[in-house]
Amino acid sequence: MLTIGELASYAGVTVRAVRHYHAKGLLPEPERDNSGYRRYGAGAVVELIRIRTLAEAGVPLARVGELLRADEEEFAAAIAAVDRRLRAEIRERQRHRERIARLASGDGLVLPPEVVEFLDHLRASGVDERIVRVERDGWIPLVARSPERVPEWMARKREQLADPHLIAFHRILGQALDRADDDPSLVELADELAACLTRMADERGEAYVDDTDIEPPFAELMDTLAFDAAPPARRLIELLEQRGWTGWTRLERVRPKRR
Repeated sequence: MLTIGELASYAGVTVRAVRHYHAKGLLPEPERDNSGYRRYGAGAVVELIRIRTLAEAGVPLARVGELLRADEEEFAAAIAAVDRRLRAEIRERQRHRERIARLASGDGLVLPPEVVEFLDHLRASGVDERIVRVERDGWIPLVARSPERVPEWMARKREQLADPHLIAFHRILGQALDRADDDPSLVELADELAACLTRMADERGEAYVDDTDIEPPFAELMDTLAFDAAPPARRLIELLEQRGWTGWTRLERVRPKRR
């Protein structure tokens, strides 16, 4: 016969767990012997292991009690259902692990290959790495929100990669990052950016410039990410609005404000 401590040790649980299972009515509590101790037989070890296994598999204790009282067929069906749930949880946790690894392992794991290729092309074209990072950080929530639209967006981006105006636009943005808000050269860069945008819109249409087609609230969130990562961008957008363009994620033509 076993003491409660010995029972717990054989079953791989704590004494506190045994008492908890007693309180829940899952494990019968034996009467005390003449010495005042509760003694358990070998069958209690088997029963306790069954309880522990089901509980560790995530089966609610109320359901554990039902299963312990079930016939063999019902028990087998319930265990099969638990197994299916555990397999689904394992797959989901594996997906979580992959996502965590992507966040920690650079562009190639956090973004689709075609987006990474686009970012690498910007780097190879001489675009400032800070602008590439802003572009990358914008793509992360965009891809997470609408992964099904990535092929559509990247088809347009591949077309734009051959456009010298687009590359010039990104290069000018990189130059702007080194300017203070009151730097006169920032005004000159805004003129260059506005000229690039106007040429692209005139030659290819305004839809060519604003090609993401995402709702305004999400575009505002994306803008905030960009402005936090590259503070001069906010002042640059103010200057661009005076020159007939507004927005960052969604560039739109507007009536120029008086300077």
